[in-house]
Amino acid sequence: MNQTPMELFKHGGLVMWPVLTVSFLLFTVVIERVIFLVREKTLTDPTVAAKMLEKIKQGDIPGAITIGRGSKDAVARVYTYALTHKESSLDDAYALAASGELERFGAGLPTLDTCITAAPLLGLLGTVTGMMGTFGALGSGDIASSAGMITGGVAEALIATASGLLLAVVGLMPYNILNSRLDGARTAIQNASHALAIALKHAETSDLLPAPAPRANAGFVAR
Repeated sequence: MNQTPMELFKHGGLVMWPVLTVSFLLFTVVIERVIFLVREKTLTDPTVAAKMLEKIKQGDIPGAITIGRGSKDAVARVYTYALTHKESSLDDAYALAASGELERFGAGLPTLDTCITAAPLLGLLGTVTGMMGTFGALGSGDIASSAGMITGGVAEALIATASGLLLAVVGLMPYNILNSRLDGARTAIQNASHALAIALKHAETSDLLPAPAPRANAGFVAR
């Protein structure tokens, strides 16, 4: 096939315009999410959360908050928020902060999912419209004079279908990668809630904290 992309786009029919719009949304979300993941990887520092847990075990809650304040690590931010509101409700504060972090990791996924779902459906729509043109040309009775319309309808159907399927396949890999990153963040925050509960319990049993604190993971439900 010696046709340029612009020629293929033109022969794909009107349905190629919504396909183009979907592709623009898809690649915009993917690029933004890649930038987010790269940035998040550079800012993640598990040692901050570990240092905070050590302070908590020693009963030094203000010291733990000081260490976590200003940190860009997701777990450290959750710890800091939860400990800052410890006297009000540690469980609710932890759940609220965890929910905010998971929203950051899950941003864009609904849009990406919609694009992946819509792309092959738009390709199927292009198939239908292309075949309608083909059958319309066949119904004219003069097949010889309608040969161009027949081949054009078939080309429209094939190009639209291929474009929709290709777009869905291209978007599927980053979608699964982003989902796995979201699952990883959810697991890390859940495990961090258990570690925080253990550290608080250690401080309580050592009489380092004046009053028993609620379990940090009791109110957190993974989304």
